[in-house]
Amino acid sequence: MSRDSINKATEIPFAKLQGAGNGYIAIDGRALSLEYAALARAMADPVFGVGSDGLLIVEDSSRAQIRMRVFNSDGSESEMSGNGVRLFAKFVLDRGIVEAEAGALAIETGGGVRTVWPTIKDGAMSAARVAMGTPTFDPKEIPIDAQEQMIEATLVVGDLQLNVTCLAIGNPHAVAILEQDVATFPLAEIGPLVQNHPLFPNRVNFEIVNVMDENDLRVRVFERGEGETASSGTGSTASMIATRLSGRCADQVKVHLAGGELAVAWPGEGEAFLTGPAVEVFTGVWRGGGA
Repeated sequence: MSRDSINKATEIPFAKLQGAGNGYIAIDGRALSLEYAALARAMADPVFGVGSDGLLIVEDSSRAQIRMRVFNSDGSESEMSGNGVRLFAKFVLDRGIVEAEAGALAIETGGGVRTVWPTIKDGAMSAARVAMGTPTFDPKEIPIDAQEQMIEATLVVGDLQLNVTCLAIGNPHAVAILEQDVATFPLAEIGPLVQNHPLFPNRVNFEIVNVMDENDLRVRVFERGEGETASSGTGSTASMIATRLSGRCADQVKVHLAGGELAVAWPGEGEAFLTGPAVEVFTGVWRGGGA
């Protein structure tokens, strides 16, 4: 889709939502036929567009109650977003597109079917708990360019040698637990080098973590297709899992990010769970223009 074709497209109603500082634009795409990669680049632009970390597209599903597609601000499609799936749930539930069954909503994502348990306040969803799936450390599933399972890897990037934990929780992650204050780490410089390291054929999301205490982690995230973000649900979950594997945190923690706080629970095996807020910022109609 070119800029001109976006300009000439049918008016598209949308909602802007945010969860712990992660902002997404949600669109009901069930009756639309658009090239969402180009639309994401146009709408996510902070100057000429709406401004966001990407698009959440509503589609019908044959596997769950509804399907969510996630497009990053650079137009690439992501398998899953932990914050995005909560915002998606709010969008479809508040508008009556679907209803929670026995208090839960099943959503098909590129990373598998995810269950969301919404918190309803004054007739609208205000927060949710999300079943994030079971982490995998299989190099073929992450994926990693390695022959054998390798949870830990040493990367030489720039002038640094980083020890990272590699896993997938809906999408691929490399997590570095640091003694250095994450606030002083040169993430803008090192993030792209890790993201595009040859070890990761599909690129990778990169998280840096400080263990504040066994119940609190401070995290910064460099996402595929986004760069540094104020928050990430899958990034927070991956960070907690990596820290829990090293025995440095409890089974439930608060993850402190630039955009807010998220709660993650994982007992060391099985499925992980993420809890956080979901806020609708405003609604509008997209008539094309600028990217």
